Amino acid sequence: MASPIVIPCLIAIFSWWFFTGVILIAVRLSDRLTATARQKVCLAVSPVFALGLVGVEYSSETMSVMSVYLAFISALVVWGWIEFAFLTGVITGPNTSDCPPDIAPVERFIRAWGTLAYHEIALLASLGLVIYIGWGAANVFGMWTFIILYGARVFAKLNLFLGVPRVNVEFVPKALSHLTSHFRISSLNWFFPVSVTLLTFALACWIERIYALQSLSDIIGFSLLSALTALALVEHWVMVLPIPDARLWRWMLPQNKRIERKFRRKDSHGL
Repeated sequence: MASPIVIPCLIAIFSWWFFTGVILIAVRLSDRLTATARQKVCLAVSPVFALGLVGVEYSSETMSVMSVYLAFISALVVWGWIEFAFLTGVITGPNTSDCPPDIAPVERFIRAWGTLAYHEIALLASLGLVIYIGWGAANVFGMWTFIILYGARVFAKLNLFLGVPRVNVEFVPKALSHLTSHFRISSLNWFFPVSVTLLTFALACWIERIYALQSLSDIIGFSLLSALTALALVEHWVMVLPIPDARLWRWMLPQNKRIERKFRRKDSHGL
C-alpha cells in the first residue's frame, strides 16, 4: 500500500515545486519587458490554458492511473496560466495605486478588491468551467485539484488582507508592486484558524478515502489531493511560523530588493 501512496505524493510535491519555479522564472524574465510586451507574451502562451482544459475534459471520461495523473497535471496547467497572467500584470484589476494609510476597513477592502478583480473573475470563471466538465464524470480528480487550488488561494488572500505575522514579498514582480501595500503584518487574525481547520478537514477526508477505497486509480487520485492539500496547509502555516520557504526557489532568481524595501516602508506606516 505504501508505494501507491508515496509515489503520487512525491509527484504532487515535485509538480507544485516545479510549476511554481517555472512561473517565477517566466515572470521574472517578463518583468523586464514593457506592459504591451507582457500582454503579447501572455497571449502567445494562452494555448497552454486551452491545452490544460482539453486535458481536464479528456481525462474526465476515463478512470485509470494515467487519466488520474493527466487530470491532476492538466488542472495545474490551467491554474498556472492564470497565475502567470496575473503575476505579469496582464489580468489583475482596475486599481493599480498603493493603498493609502489609515483608511476605513471597508474602503481598504474595496481598494484591495480593485487590485484583483479581473483575476478573481478569471479564476471563478475557470472554476465554473472545470466543475462543469468534471461534475458527475468518471474521473473527478482534475475538478477537485482545481477546487483545492482555488479554495486555498482565496483563504491565503483573505489572511494576507486581514493580517498575518509573516509576509513574503520576495517574489512580487514589478507589475504588482502596488499589491504589497494592501498586505498587513499583524498578530493572528480571526480567519486564520478557520482556514487551517477547513484545509485540515479536507485533508482528513482525502486520507479517509485513500484507505476506504480499493481501486488503484482512486488511491493515487486521493493521494495527489492529500499531498496538494497538505502543501496548502504548509503555505498557510508559513504565514505565522519562521519557515524559510523562499529558499525553495531563491536559488533560481535574483533577489528583488526594491520590492522588499517598498514593503518595509509601507509596514512602517501600520499597514
